[in-house]
Amino acid sequence: MSSAEARAAELRRVIEQHNHSYYVLDEPTVGDDEYDSLLNELRQLEAEHPELRTPDSPTQRVGAKPLDKFEPVRHLQPMLSLANARNEEELRAWDARVRKLAGEEAPEITYGTEPKIDGLAISLVYENGLFVRGATRGDGEIGEDVTQNLRTIKEIPLRIPDAPPLVEVRGEVYLPRSAFARLNEERAAAGEPTFANPRNSAAGSIRQLDPALAASRPLSMWCYGIGTTEGLSFDRHSEALQWMRDRGFKVAPDTKVHADLESLVAECRRWENDRESLDYEIDGVVVKVDELDLQRSLGVVGREPRGAIAWKFAPMTATTTLRAVMWNVGRTGHMVPFANLEPVQVSGVTVKLATLHNEEDLRRKDVRDGDEVIVMRAGDVIPQVVSPTAKAQRSKKRSAPPEPPAECPAC
Repeated sequence: MSSAEARAAELRRVIEQHNHSYYVLDEPTVGDDEYDSLLNELRQLEAEHPELRTPDSPTQRVGAKPLDKFEPVRHLQPMLSLANARNEEELRAWDARVRKLAGEEAPEITYGTEPKIDGLAISLVYENGLFVRGATRGDGEIGEDVTQNLRTIKEIPLRIPDAPPLVEVRGEVYLPRSAFARLNEERAAAGEPTFANPRNSAAGSIRQLDPALAASRPLSMWCYGIGTTEGLSFDRHSEALQWMRDRGFKVAPDTKVHADLESLVAECRRWENDRESLDYEIDGVVVKVDELDLQRSLGVVGREPRGAIAWKFAPMTATTTLRAVMWNVGRTGHMVPFANLEPVQVSGVTVKLATLHNEEDLRRKDVRDGDEVIVMRAGDVIPQVVSPTAKAQRSKKRSAPPEPPAECPAC
């Protein structure tokens, strides 16, 4: 091995180690200057010796040519949907069905719980440890090849150690809440339509034909399961999650296994109580039979496996019509706008009024009377109008931007 080849291999190893520490473990090990210096050295080596540029090089995460279209991909095995439980009674009914189908001779049943990330379902295929293809869920049978865009996400390993000949990892691509807020502010300032929610923004980013646009957005990915494999098998779903963690995949935190239904219900309640403190959207908790043989024996109904279910939470956002922007006099004498809405259910509460914060926020969001708008409510926080929908922003019949009244509305 030449000195250049050896140095390139060492740089790839060190950079990916830093990527894993920063993006997956959230524990950065070097400063930006040192990281950039390593990456620039690798770029320079690959420019001088193009034969050293490998598909798993960190330099290949950005810069591929734009595509004309996405090619269809048939999944190695179907990406199924999950049935929903809307409350504790429905979850208990599902548990009863599982136990009845399993029969009295079945061993003790344990359930795994993990947060249900509200993102875009993705399949990652690795051959001999090398990431070769990534695809969207599509209709469950056929998705779209979005490999180039997925390469830009630093949480996705481009090569995994101790790998079998074939393994398919599945997960959800998402945009952190903090990044979503910044992205919408930037789009509104640029006069572009804002996204309705983080899931839509993640899906829109992954379905960009230019990978540079996908790379410009801070997408991330939680991995939740394994599909098709060759030379690899597990007895339990929890073992598959640990296998992914050990190989550098970002797996949702606080995944647990429960031997009784009461602790399972308590865990679902905990996630629901904690959801507002997270920097990523979850819309429920996924509950799975941990024993994979039992999962398989329970079979599938339609496109839903019997051995898994999603306890869904009440949505934190909804769309409705803004009847009018109205005004109050604030404590300091300034005019404060608020939204008079068509009543809508958000997080289990009927919302008729929502804050628009101040005149600057109103102008930035470009909310107008008659718009279809996105409303968000989190816990005890006052409901707020996030933005007009893209449909409203495209309308040629929008009313004029609202202005504060010339006379005090309280007098």
